[in-house]
Amino acid sequence: MSTAPTSPRHVEVFDTTLRDGLQVEGVSATVEDKLRIAEQLDHLGVSFIEGGWPGSNPKDVEFFARAASELSLPTSTLVAFGSTRRPLGKVDEDVTLRNLVAAGTSTVCIVAKSSEYHVTEALQTTLAEGEAMITDSVQYLVGQGRQVLVDMEHFFDGYGANPEFSLQAVEAAVVAGATHVVLCDTNGGALPDDVTTATAAVVAHVGSDVIVGIHCHDDTGCAVANSLAAVGAGAGHVQGTLNGLGERTGNTNLTTIIGNLELKLGYQCLPPGRLDRLTVVSHHVAEVLNRAVNPQAPYVGTSAFAHKAGLHVSAIARAKDAYEHVDPDLVGNGTRFVVSEMAGRATISMKAGELGLDLDGAATNAVIDDLKRLEHEGYHFEAADASLELLMRRAAGWRQEYFRVESMRVITDELPSGDFTTEATVKVWVGEGDDAERHVQTAEGNGPVHAIDTALRLAVQQAYPELAKVHLTDYKVRILDGASASGAVTRVLIDATDGERTWTTIGVSANIIEASWRALEESLVYGLLHSAREPATGG
Repeated sequence: MSTAPTSPRHVEVFDTTLRDGLQVEGVSATVEDKLRIAEQLDHLGVSFIEGGWPGSNPKDVEFFARAASELSLPTSTLVAFGSTRRPLGKVDEDVTLRNLVAAGTSTVCIVAKSSEYHVTEALQTTLAEGEAMITDSVQYLVGQGRQVLVDMEHFFDGYGANPEFSLQAVEAAVVAGATHVVLCDTNGGALPDDVTTATAAVVAHVGSDVIVGIHCHDDTGCAVANSLAAVGAGAGHVQGTLNGLGERTGNTNLTTIIGNLELKLGYQCLPPGRLDRLTVVSHHVAEVLNRAVNPQAPYVGTSAFAHKAGLHVSAIARAKDAYEHVDPDLVGNGTRFVVSEMAGRATISMKAGELGLDLDGAATNAVIDDLKRLEHEGYHFEAADASLELLMRRAAGWRQEYFRVESMRVITDELPSGDFTTEATVKVWVGEGDDAERHVQTAEGNGPVHAIDTALRLAVQQAYPELAKVHLTDYKVRILDGASASGAVTRVLIDATDGERTWTTIGVSANIIEASWRALEESLVYGLLHSAREPATGG
């Protein structure tokens, strides 16, 4: 059970990715997913992990049941979420409160109306009953041995219209025994000045009897700024989601707020030595939810410390902090040099050094020439880090010896039923020289890329079982010359992962199958290159 912050420079982090975060469109998580994400959040070191609303759906019922025996959270406190009792209801008969207790967590968080408008219009009851709902619910849960946090819903809207009632709602929670009152910008419409004024008023009103928290949505793009404003006004508890997931435009992005609080303002949010886990946990959770991290996300994005402009690259070569506001290692990220057809020798040399390659003058010139030619044809190496690395390695004299494709064929048939079936056949030589072995494999798939991928893996899987860890996670197609209609040049990008690293490869051709094949082949070669295994010499 979490206690009050040990000093004014400590801010608790409350993660609601597993509840509020999953309300974002296009994202869903299984119970297994939720358990794994909770483990990652504990690994990061957040103070609280809100697991869901027990009783609201079968998935959350199962999650809390399994969490009791399957989750080990040495750092974080698991929280069950619910609401106050119903208007004019009895706490000992309220299903939501019973489910909260049955969830078995030491800590619960309940949402309460703190806006006059929502009490009288949404709940259709009196302000006195609105306060009683808070008092009764908190007292009941405290009586059941639970630590109680109260999310004051629509607080900033309510405070702006009737500050007296909003403060009375807060007071009702405090007097009844809540350890935290969390001020919620439920509609996401508040601005930093609003948050500062209202939070300061609450902090002054409750004194040191309770921890004041902040819960913001990002509808004005101010969720992080509003959360910082609240902390500046005395809040000691910040709620949000990893990567800013959440309904509508999302919640406060914890990866950003944690970085700002710890690195810019000197607060302690995570246990010592945990901040450098921020990037890897952010990307791990994104992978579980199949929702990629915004490349330009502060601190954890792949472009957060990427440099393309020649002036910047030259400056960083002399002084690493010239164009980086913090050391990327502090958050587990790293400096990255983006290479395009505009790259000069300095950029190529620095990128080679980043990859551990020793390029002489001739090799550097060859890379520059290849970049200019290929990007003119439609390649875009800024978006294909793995293909760029393979290109540079080839310029340094490396040749992949894992396999050599003799031929590849794809056939798509329309069946009498109207369904389509796709079949791919690949002929591959595995190994080099006299030890090479020829393999021919045919496979069906739900499309050409799937069929080719399956056939190629069948052909080389005996020699390279580690490819079982490599999975394609995304496939993107862009038409580069729309004026040519169906004869246009196509760019294909394939994202892949081996569970530890992610990468992107590219293929360009007027034939979409060829473009896909080039990207796929490079993706598998890159996976083998970084599998810490020497190329096979035979079957």
